[in-house]
Parts: sequence; structure tokens; C-alpha cells
Amino acid sequence: MLWIALHLPSLSIESFAATLAEVDAGAEGPKRPIALVDAQRISATNAAAQALGVKPGLKRATALALAPRIVFGQADAARDAEALLPVAHAALAFTPKVSIQPGHDGAGPDTVLLEVQASLRYFGGLDRLLKRLDAAVGRLGHAMRVATAATAQGAAVLARLPLPPHCADLAQTRRALATVPVWLIGPGREHWEALQGMGLRSLGDLLGLPRAGLARRFGETLLHEIDAALGHRPDPREPIVLAPSFESRLELFARADSTEQVLYGAFVLLERLVAWLSAQHAFVRRFRLLMHHETRWQSGRTPQATALEIALAEPSRDSAHLLVLLRERLAQVQLPAPTLELALQAEDIARRAAPNSELFPTRQSEGEGLTRLIERLQARLGADQVQRLTALEDHRPERASRLRPADAAGSPPRRAKRGGARLDPPKRPADTGAAALRPVWLEAKPQPLAERRSRPLLEGRALRLLSGPERIEAGWWDAGLAERDYFIGEAEDGALVWIYRARLPLSADDDTGSGWFLHGRFG
Repeated sequence: MLWIALHLPSLSIESFAATLAEVDAGAEGPKRPIALVDAQRISATNAAAQALGVKPGLKRATALALAPRIVFGQADAARDAEALLPVAHAALAFTPKVSIQPGHDGAGPDTVLLEVQASLRYFGGLDRLLKRLDAAVGRLGHAMRVATAATAQGAAVLARLPLPPHCADLAQTRRALATVPVWLIGPGREHWEALQGMGLRSLGDLLGLPRAGLARRFGETLLHEIDAALGHRPDPREPIVLAPSFESRLELFARADSTEQVLYGAFVLLERLVAWLSAQHAFVRRFRLLMHHETRWQSGRTPQATALEIALAEPSRDSAHLLVLLRERLAQVQLPAPTLELALQAEDIARRAAPNSELFPTRQSEGEGLTRLIERLQARLGADQVQRLTALEDHRPERASRLRPADAAGSPPRRAKRGGARLDPPKRPADTGAAALRPVWLEAKPQPLAERRSRPLLEGRALRLLSGPERIEAGWWDAGLAERDYFIGEAEDGALVWIYRARLPLSADDDTGSGWFLHGRFG
């Protein structure tokens, strides 16, 4: 077997600072010093705080004296677990055997393990798999240390080294583990002072001692972990199981008074959603963003949370596209109260093959571009303001189509409003002839045209008839009689228009005494 360990050494800081970008943008320097506090002592720091001398174990007051502009946060194991789970989801896109290494010394888990022996051939070898894995996990914004080994425990231990090695077999794994500091093993950290006093600094030093004496002095747990790392003891791992629906929460560092401040936190949640979708090769059809408001602002009129639902015409897991839709919708939302926490939920998903990465555009890819355009227009203008033409069974052009909303969710169409954009030209009736051409844009009411020597005039100039006639006789059953001969005409500037001539003077169309009418224009 071959295991890959993904160790996140700064998980606690990164999970806290996930929404700090908005605040940090105005700070002096590239990054502000950040420290997490647990029981009035520093538990984790970022690089900027370490450069100022702030280290884990210091008291809060001491850290504040060393770095007056330091940002303090409360350590939260639940928040760290919420941030680690998307990393496991991203790993599930490469192998179904993904597990999380338990934490030690009271600390939460910060390492994800993948068994990838069966996946190497599919992804073109270990190097290519590691590159794709780094790209997938890197989107979540975590610094990572990656190690490979023949055992799960060995990979987890080696990944904690500053420069983790890549071991291809059991022999290389055992050689690499022999040089590992003993405190990287859980029980070794607990007995570090005693081991150091005895001159035992690496696992190789321990292996040369009698096992019975080690077990009596430091406990059986130390030997069990060493044996599992070296492959002398079975080490079964329980793979994680995906939840049937997605839900992730994110606490904002500072309260958000506008939707623009909400957007950065929502981007973090969208990346987690994409990782969850990738784990099961699925695409989302609909998702919902909940913006939980500050409790002191809540009253009988203020809701506990504002919900924003996004529906897609075509299922997707492209985080950039999902963010564009969310940005357009958020621009129209007025928050009734400041927001302190975000939650993203998704239940409506579609499982299907991944889109083809073609070299040249195809009809399918062009259709996807149109679908995304419709979704973005709906997000900005509203669902009812983006409309499409649907064909009706009628030969009269003004009654052969109807405007309906181009609903992104695929729900039954609602009554259309005026002023929308027309999309998808209607299909003409099947028996009008293959050569019949009709424009999409029609006049609201046919406009009468003057004529000279029986030739129609447009803006005082004669039109040249290119094709026709297309004869229509319909409407005798509903008092909308239409008896017309349609032609395609060309103006002097090259514009094409659709005109007709009323066949009978007593036709319902002829209420002005003229026989020629302008009914549409070709784009």
C-alpha cells in the first residue's frame, strides 16, 4: 500500500483568519500578527506574530506587550474540524480510502490520510497525482506538508517534519522513520523530558532498547504507535463517509453591515461546497446562503437570518461561476441587521460525467456559455426580466409565440412581464415550408407603408423584394382573420425587413386603406 499524508500545521490560525481579509486589507504590512488564546495562554500563532517573539505557551498579557497590534482569537476545536473536513472531501476525489488522523495531547486532528496505491495508474503516477492533489486542496487556502509512506501511521508522522520525505516502499519508510524525533509520536511528546534526559532523541534510538523495559517505563501505547508506523502491527483506518447533503458554517471575524463584506466569507464556503461536490463527482443545481444576524438587533420585525437562494439552469461546480451569481444576487439584498455568521446549504445536486475539455468549441460548450449568461442576467435583473420565446400552434406571426421567463430552475413558467430580453427564437409551424424565414423581432402592431407604383416604401424609399410570397390564411375561427402575403425586403442601407401585403381590401389588417405593412426586422 501507499499512503499520502496531508498535514496542516497552521489549521487553527487559518480557520480563524479565513474571514480576516476584509479587515486585514487596511492593516500596515502584508499580514497582521495573529494569535489564538486558550485558557489565557497562547495556543497558536502565525508567522508575523512569531517574528515578534510571540510563541505558544506565553500568557496573553506577555504577547500583547511584545506585539501591541496583535489580533487575538479564541481557539475553537469545532471550527478547526469544520475547516479540516473540506480537505478530506477534496482528497475523496482521488481515492475512496480517506481518513482523518486523530489528534494527540488534547489537540484536534490536523492531518488527512489517503491510500492511493490503486489510483496511481489512473492519475498517471505519483508525481501527477500529488500535483493535482495540491491544486485541489490549495483552493481551500491552507498551507500543507505532504509525505508518502508505506504505512498510514508512518505517513502521518513523516508529514510533521519541516521537509517531509516521499517513501515509495516499506524499506524507505523504515529508514526515514529511524531519524524522526521521538516527540513526533504522541506518547513520545508526553515523555519527552525523560527521553531527552536518557539521550533518546529519535525513533532509531528507541528501537535499539529492550521492548519490555520501554513498555514498563513509558507504556504500551508508545510501542503500539511505533509498530504501526514501521508496519509491524495492523493499522486499519475507517474511511470517512460523505453526508447526503451539504452544510457548512463560518463565523465572521467582524460583523458585516453590508453584503460586500459577506461576499468574502461566502467565497470560502463555496470552495468547501466545490470540494464536497468533487468528492462524489456531482454538480449543484440549487444552494442557499444563510446570513445569521447579531442577536441584539433581533426583534419582532428582524428575522434571525436572511436566506438567499441561488438556482442554476445547468448544474455546475465551478466556484468562479457560482461566486459571480452570488455576487449579483447579494448586490440586490439589503441586510436588515449586521451579520455575524454564514451558513451554506445544498441538497439539490446532480451526479453525471464531468464536462469534456475539448480543444475546439462544440455545440455543447457554446450552449453552456449561453446558459451561464442567462443565469447571470437573472441574478442581476430578476428571473421575470429574462424571457424566452416559446412556440404556439398558430400560423399568425403575432400569435405564434409567447414570452415566458427563462427560468433557471426549470420550474413551470410564470406570467411574463414587459421589458424583458428575448431569447431562444420560436420554432415555426411544421407545415409552413422549409424555406420560410421569420425574424425574431416583430413590431408591436404592423406599421402601414406607403407605396409608389405598387412598390412598398420605407422612410420614403422603395424596398427591393428578395423573397416571397409566403401566404398565410388563418384566424377565421376567432375573429382575428389574417389573409396576407409575406415578403423579405431590402432597404437601401442593406437592412432586411419583413413585410406583407393584405390580400383583400376588406381584410382585418387593412384599416388604413394601404395594402403594405411592416411587421418585423431581421437582426
